[in-house]
Amino acid sequence: MEVQGAPPDRIKPAEKQRVSAAAEPAVRYRGWKSMPYVIGNETCERLGTMGTTANLLVYLTTVFHMDSVRAATFINVFSGTSNLAPLLGAFLCDTFLGRYNTLAAASVASFVGMVLLTLTAAIGSMHPPPCASASSACQGPTHWQLSALLASFAFLVVGAGGIRPCNLAFGADQFDPRTDSGRRGIASFFNWYYFTFTVAMMISDTLIIYLQSNVNWAIGLAVPAALMGLSCALFFMGTRLYVRVRPEGSPFTSFAQVLVAAARKRSLPAPASADDLFDPPHHSKLVTKIAYTDQFRCLDKAAAVVTPEDAVILGADGRTTAAANPWRLCTVQQVEEVKVLARIIPVWSSSIGYYVVLTQLGTYTVFQAMQTDRRMGRFEVPAGSLIVFNMLALTVWIPVYDRAVVPALQRFTGREGGISQLQRVGIGLALSVATMVMAAAVEQRRRSASGNMCWAWLVPQQVVQGISEAFSAIGLNEFCYNQFPENMRSVAGALLLLGLGVGSYASGLMVNVVHRATGWLPQDLNRGRVDLFYLVVGAMAMANLAYFLVCARWYRSKRTDGGDADDESPATNGHDSNRLIKATNDA
Repeated sequence: MEVQGAPPDRIKPAEKQRVSAAAEPAVRYRGWKSMPYVIGNETCERLGTMGTTANLLVYLTTVFHMDSVRAATFINVFSGTSNLAPLLGAFLCDTFLGRYNTLAAASVASFVGMVLLTLTAAIGSMHPPPCASASSACQGPTHWQLSALLASFAFLVVGAGGIRPCNLAFGADQFDPRTDSGRRGIASFFNWYYFTFTVAMMISDTLIIYLQSNVNWAIGLAVPAALMGLSCALFFMGTRLYVRVRPEGSPFTSFAQVLVAAARKRSLPAPASADDLFDPPHHSKLVTKIAYTDQFRCLDKAAAVVTPEDAVILGADGRTTAAANPWRLCTVQQVEEVKVLARIIPVWSSSIGYYVVLTQLGTYTVFQAMQTDRRMGRFEVPAGSLIVFNMLALTVWIPVYDRAVVPALQRFTGREGGISQLQRVGIGLALSVATMVMAAAVEQRRRSASGNMCWAWLVPQQVVQGISEAFSAIGLNEFCYNQFPENMRSVAGALLLLGLGVGSYASGLMVNVVHRATGWLPQDLNRGRVDLFYLVVGAMAMANLAYFLVCARWYRSKRTDGGDADDESPATNGHDSNRLIKATNDA
């Protein structure tokens, strides 16, 4: 920002900050006046995309006539890319675009993707013709039809990349966090966010999937596309009311500065003590000062003042305030933030194996359901709707855990929360092993029943999976939320989505490798051995649990300058925190 009467390059950083603050207009927080547009946008967006993505596997096999392995791989790649995209979306949002512009572009992209996907079902030339008979081979998609389908998925990925990392934070931006009423408004907004998420999931996984599977695919896709269009309209209608937080810079830049500075000084000896490091006064009221740790001492070189190039800028009081070149000299706080990330990565990596387990179960449960008796009188249960029982188990278990289990554990252990977050993750990983053993046993029964097994036999494994997520996925989210510095918590959310994305890619690769090596996963599951496949996945889950236990034992909690460890403190208030984290994962 330039100041009249003085060359920009001669304005001191402190003066620039004062000028910027003085020129900044007063922010008018509209609070609840903007909520009909924010919450309406989010609710319609979820209704528009969740029901469609949950049933895409059925769409690809029944309309586009893909075999089960190809369809499962296709969905895994799409899911993985959708969960990797928010990492790029968060970077662009924080560094260049801001949340409003990111959400605006992403909402439009999602709407375009939904319209294209609807056209692939509504226009006969955009999908393969129906099968001539049940016994004859079905014609697969042409290159043009597949290109149209991929284009719709590409727009949906762009939409997910912008919406997932921004929608919750954008809603909270509309309230003033410095006032009591603003803080109460943020808490109420979170409650509405959880409520609308659960309702949208239930409607998507029942009504919309029913329309798609039992009425007509064109209508079943047109309804969520129309809802996505309504979502865009509501978002733009509230434009004049929104508070738009300017981009503040991405923490990825700080990470890069530490790594580059340490690499430049890699040949120099490590600093003898923490007193030799560049540690200017910490003035931030938002970000807590992290205490120095002696792990990963090679990174300490980034904060070592050992060369003439490591000049610093002095404040008016003569105290060191900043490095002249942050790519040559970083602060201890920056280095410790990178150390936090380095300590968390091994623990986080166990989530990849966990999501491989969940993805395989979710994919092949749909195929199993398609070969069971799904009749309930005149009604036929859609195969893609079984995920509802996962959501119901999660929704019921969380309040039971928070209101009954946690108090009982607290009385027994004397620890706030009853157990640590890492212990909670471990319990969830152990339940994932039990889930796969149960799924293998149910599949053996289904094969012996030759397709006459009732679909309800598949419900218990969904219930156990939901409880497993309540422990492991939510516990890992809380753990990362607490361990990351405050200015890096958006990175924590992106990192967890990255784990889900990598797990989806690994799931697709595993399906192809196992099928080619063993032939266990044919189109007709009655001719395959999905039960043995589940046991292999269960063995992987067991190995992943052992790996996690080693990482958890090695882990050292982040400590602030006050000396307090943060690994056991709750992220926010009990039930609301859990539902927020689950909503962020599945949105």
